[in-house]
Amino acid sequence: MNKRLLFIKIILSMCFVIVIFRLGLIMFVEHEAYFAKAKIQQIKKEEIMPKRGNIYDRMGRELAISLEKDSLFVDPVSLKSFQTVNLLKHYVNVDEEQIEKLAEKRIRFLWLKRKIDSDLSEKIKSLKVEGVGVITEGARFYPKGFLASHVLGFVNVDEQGMEGLERQYDKYLRAERTLKTVSVDAKGKKLSDGSVGDVKGNDLFLTIDEGLQYIVEKHIDEAVKKWQASSATVIMMDPFTGEILALANRPTYDPNNLKSIKNIGIIRNRAITDLYEPGSTFKIVTATAALEEGIVKPYTKFDCSQGYIEVGGKKIKDVHRNGVLTFEEVIQKSSNVGTIKIAMMLGREKLYQFIKKFGFGEKTGIDLPGEISGYVRPIQKWSGTSIGAIPIGQEVGVTALQILRAYSAIANGGYLVKPFVVSEVHSPDGNILYKSVIHREKIISDKTAKIMREILKKVTQEGGTATQAKLDGNDVAGKTGTAQKYDPKTRRYSRDRFVSSFVGFIPADNPRIAMIVVIHDPKGAHYGGVVAAPVFKAIADEALSYLNVPRDDAKQKGLVVTFDTQTTTRLTVARQ
Repeated sequence: MNKRLLFIKIILSMCFVIVIFRLGLIMFVEHEAYFAKAKIQQIKKEEIMPKRGNIYDRMGRELAISLEKDSLFVDPVSLKSFQTVNLLKHYVNVDEEQIEKLAEKRIRFLWLKRKIDSDLSEKIKSLKVEGVGVITEGARFYPKGFLASHVLGFVNVDEQGMEGLERQYDKYLRAERTLKTVSVDAKGKKLSDGSVGDVKGNDLFLTIDEGLQYIVEKHIDEAVKKWQASSATVIMMDPFTGEILALANRPTYDPNNLKSIKNIGIIRNRAITDLYEPGSTFKIVTATAALEEGIVKPYTKFDCSQGYIEVGGKKIKDVHRNGVLTFEEVIQKSSNVGTIKIAMMLGREKLYQFIKKFGFGEKTGIDLPGEISGYVRPIQKWSGTSIGAIPIGQEVGVTALQILRAYSAIANGGYLVKPFVVSEVHSPDGNILYKSVIHREKIISDKTAKIMREILKKVTQEGGTATQAKLDGNDVAGKTGTAQKYDPKTRRYSRDRFVSSFVGFIPADNPRIAMIVVIHDPKGAHYGGVVAAPVFKAIADEALSYLNVPRDDAKQKGLVVTFDTQTTTRLTVARQ
């Protein structure tokens, strides 16, 4: 018994020595290795879902924000039975054959449905289907729906910018994905979320004003409905800086509901992507050039009594036969005959030079994707009729924005501006990463610009082609355009398809806004002064009230301009 007891004591002592030796090794020799292993087991890396930056209007109102939504996925390998998938069929489309193939290939991830509603997510979670899970992702949301959709654009399901500013400024708005460290227990249960906050992209601040944008979109909808037009565009800009205050196209779409888009052409920003022959709105190029070159004076007379002029064997007519017209009356009454006679005095080279000076045939440089340069035929390719067609807005292709920029040069004293939509880009902590710079190039003299402003004011006055653009209390300067569309099938100008437009600025002597209205294929009437000019007037009336612009005669009459928020119309009252 004593020997057996001794043996047991020796064995136990040896075990204790071994344990103590092993503990010593762990504590003093292998400490770092075991510490690292424990750390790996207690710490887990998780991906932080980044949030896309927001887009705000010029007053800081939200136009595009990022929310969080759940996305449903399946691990094909972990599914115990495909019968469990049948539970999901009541809520989402499930391709059992695809899941089975992925399981055979040991592929462990497949999206079932991205960015589902919270109610649906909760129902699926309650099913507790093994192998089916939910991941939270960012989801783009446009609080104002259709408003400014062609400016904002949209993103795809992975929040990559696809159109509009979302595409143009994607590198600023997008945040890079990153990882955070979380603590877990032995079973892998999360103990803490780590200390890393939200990862967010940069914010855009626009020149667009939500209030002006709403006014523009309201009236463009009314015009399209009234005239049963195929499409329409309205752009409002600060003529001195190039800031786009509002831009709208019809047809339009809701970026929150892209599935409703049946025609891809709806998402096209027609203001900068579609060419059209401008018609009479292009006549300011010839008129300005003739004044700048000293070829004419405002009261230089032109005989337009025949009612037509023959150029290269082709007769070009006036809509109404006029007698002898002064230079300013040629523009006021939009005489084709008078304009062509002025162009012939100017000559092809000078005319072409001023067309290029006004920026036609080149992109404006606006910070929106898809802009085209337009079309201006090189002078060596002009035909015998070109000197008659081009001055009246034929044989050239322009965008609405190019025409608006040309008129802005007259409004601001002779400077060609570069339009832009984004004024600043802010980092998540408020630092300014980018600030727009105003670009202006002098192209005509102050004197010429002033004369042209006075002439364009007369277009909206008695005897002009745009009396329906005249506004009570403020002078309007502008020009109508009525252009027949070219039919490629007949190779002639259509007799029943037109582009009706009006472009101008207001108040004429101290412009706050420049604006263009372009309506395609109106039914029932087609003259720019009848179709487009009233739209300009309606928008301008509300816009001036919104901007608190006083009447031109306010000081003399002791009047105050107020804004009726119920009817969004301008009211004028006498001061007490």
